Order: sequence, then structure tokens, then C-alpha cells
Amino acid sequence: MQVINTIGRRKTAVARIYMQPGKGEISVNGRELSTYFPTEVLQIILNQPFHLVESNGKYDVKVNVRGGGIAGQAEAIRMAISRALVEADGDNRPALKKEGFLTRDSRMVERKKYGRRKARRRFQFSKR
Repeated sequence: MQVINTIGRRKTAVARIYMQPGKGEISVNGRELSTYFPTEVLQIILNQPFHLVESNGKYDVKVNVRGGGIAGQAEAIRMAISRALVEADGDNRPALKKEGFLTRDSRMVERKKYGRRKARRRFQFSKR
């Protein structure tokens, strides 16, 4: 089986992954997973698709991720891994879709408007 190339997005984070059969090694931007994502919560988010379809340690994943914060990046990688698992085996699709891992979360930061302090926050009103 050849290398599977997929993309995942969340907020402004974009993750491109290259997945192939292997020993379960995951490298993010040339670094080990535990050094790039130091908190265990982010590592769990990233590994959710593998746990769901019971394919832990079956694939090596090389990730290039840019933009956003680390939480958005972790969720972008999760989406890319889910897409790659569906491409590897179509039987994985119903389980991953049910958990919502294949759905693009389109929520973005609302832009700041002129005449306002933030996107919706107005300047303080003074009656007198």
C-alpha cells in the first residue's frame, strides 16, 4: 500500500498528513508528537480516530501543520487522519462520521468592525 495524503482544517489551522503502514510513529513538523503537543489532552484528540477504528500502532503519520493555535492544529490533524483512515478502508467511514470527525467545523473568529472595540463590543456610551 502506498502513502495516503490528506488535508484537514480547523479555524485557521491547516494540516497536511502523509500516512502509510508502519509501527505507529507520529511526527509533527519534524518533531515527535509528545514534544510538539506537550499536553495529554491534545495527544488524545489527535489519536481519537485510531482508537475508534482500533488501528493503534498500524500506521506511521508524518504531519505538516501551519496556522492557528495548538488546539486548532490538533483538531485539524484529527480531521486529516480520519479522512486518511476512510481512504485506507471504506468500512471506517460510518464510525468516524458518527463521531463527527469527518465534518469540517467552519466556526471562525468574527472580524472586527469599524466603530466598535471588537467584533460586537461597542465603545462605552456616555449619556452626559
